[in-house]
Amino acid sequence: MGLTRDAVFFDALANHARQSVAASELLLEMLDRLDEAPALVQRISDLEDEADKITHECLAALHQTWITPLDREEIHALITRLDDVLDCIEAASVRLVLFEITSALPDARLLAQDVVDACTVMSSAIQSLRDLKKQPTLLELCVEINKIENAADRHYRNGLAALFKKGNDPLFVMKWRDIYDLLEHATDRCEDVANIIEGIVLEHA
Repeated sequence: MGLTRDAVFFDALANHARQSVAASELLLEMLDRLDEAPALVQRISDLEDEADKITHECLAALHQTWITPLDREEIHALITRLDDVLDCIEAASVRLVLFEITSALPDARLLAQDVVDACTVMSSAIQSLRDLKKQPTLLELCVEINKIENAADRHYRNGLAALFKKGNDPLFVMKWRDIYDLLEHATDRCEDVANIIEGIVLEHA
């Protein structure tokens, strides 16, 4: 019975993280296929809807279960931060359509790849939470996410520097600044997840 109860939470977290991986890959694909952006953004929105259901089911189970595999606050924080990751990805994809972007900037693609990388490693870390005996592996994954987030910060700064060069149209700058912000925020939220996981690992060491 205990294993089944625990699986409810671990499955919810793992499934949610997988939605972010899929959505991030679609976002990266959008930047290469902007002519198909409306169809791709719909697929991302569908993933976000599915993730919302997972979140609600996880929180409902949290309220109905006395004994949980991790502290309630930890589960709540993880599912909430995972939700934030996907919200940023969806918001960035929506902006690409809303702003009628027809050509992707190189730094935007680098940032989008950072989001894919961060989500992929984050998903592996969430999956590994089922066995806290894998402490070295979990901590290594958390460090890897931090490295990706640092790379994203560099790409973000480089992107902004290029955007604000003299001569760029202010509207063009405004649109891409918004998109860059959301992509960078997505990697920040992945790092938040990594920090929570690191705390869980150290607590159970």
